[in-house]
Amino acid sequence: MQWAERTWTELPADLAAANYSALLPIGATEQHGPHLATGMDFVLADVLCREVAARTQVPMLPLLPYGCSIGHSRRWPGTIALQPITLINLVKEIGDWAFHSGVRRLFIVNSHVTNAAPLRCALEMLRAEHDELKVAVINSAHISARVREAHFADGDDWHANAAETALMMAVAPHIARPELNATADDPDRTEGLVFSHPVNRTSLNGVTGTPSTATVEQGRQLFQWMVEDLAELVERGKRETPPLEFCYNARV
Repeated sequence: MQWAERTWTELPADLAAANYSALLPIGATEQHGPHLATGMDFVLADVLCREVAARTQVPMLPLLPYGCSIGHSRRWPGTIALQPITLINLVKEIGDWAFHSGVRRLFIVNSHVTNAAPLRCALEMLRAEHDELKVAVINSAHISARVREAHFADGDDWHANAAETALMMAVAPHIARPELNATADDPDRTEGLVFSHPVNRTSLNGVTGTPSTATVEQGRQLFQWMVEDLAELVERGKRETPPLEFCYNARV
């Protein structure tokens, strides 16, 4: 169910079988401490959406590996960031072309926390322009209550933490450096702060959390939950209809 592996003669039937739905995985390329490679976010979006596409038979659009990572600063090498307005416009244009190819239900699956605001803006623009297009932004750490609890177990402002480390150890071991986990821990310093500070003002090494506690078994369990719960959301979305009938003008 990979969009890029289908021809223009095959995609219409693929979309019809999926009630005109498509997945758009979006990640980031950014530092993830000394123990995880910079592709962590987009690798997660890719493997997660591939599994869900296979389960739900919903075509998966090509992965977007860059995101709004400017808050990570330039303190550590490796981050390649987009400005928020760039991400908004990029996703809006992807959505426009997906719509003209027949997509009417677009599931944007985001695996990088600070992509959320630009993606919400893109959602607003897409649904305003294409009334028939339903758009959902699903943040991977918030897929369900159990997935959220696992991600936030070692801090509210987590990054490269136990959950992310365990996930990579389990599903993408080439991204992980487990021999460095024990020395990568750095606490969440954001509790009680009024402002949202960049990472170079809150972390010593780009990490927030306790990767030293991560295990492969935890990662396998968490990834299983993410696949199951995202697939369930997608299946519900494939059938969902608006609560009210379509209407252009307010009734006086």
